[in-house]
Amino acid sequence: MMGRNFKLVFVLVVAMAVLLEGSRVLGLCNMSDEGLASCKPAVAKATPEKPNPEKPTPECCEALKGADLKCLCGYKNSFILPSLGIDPALAMALPAKCNLTPPADC
Repeated sequence: MMGRNFKLVFVLVVAMAVLLEGSRVLGLCNMSDEGLASCKPAVAKATPEKPNPEKPTPECCEALKGADLKCLCGYKNSFILPSLGIDPALAMALPAKCNLTPPADC
């Protein structure tokens, strides 16, 4: 029970941090704010104005090389990615587009 309450509190704290940060991208999983921002166009949810994602930039792929891919994989079923305008399926496909091998269990 205690572990479950801790998880709930953690999720709420993260959600509040995301909301308080507004459009600022949070650094995570060994990716800087700039690295995450460079990848955002390649993983952004489709909109009527931009129905297709952009190809990842060299800056994005370079940032992804230094990232903890297993950590990033942990966000694939999280509400955090969609709340930041990121399509989880596109995010999970990004390592392959950058010629990186994703974690086996991702």
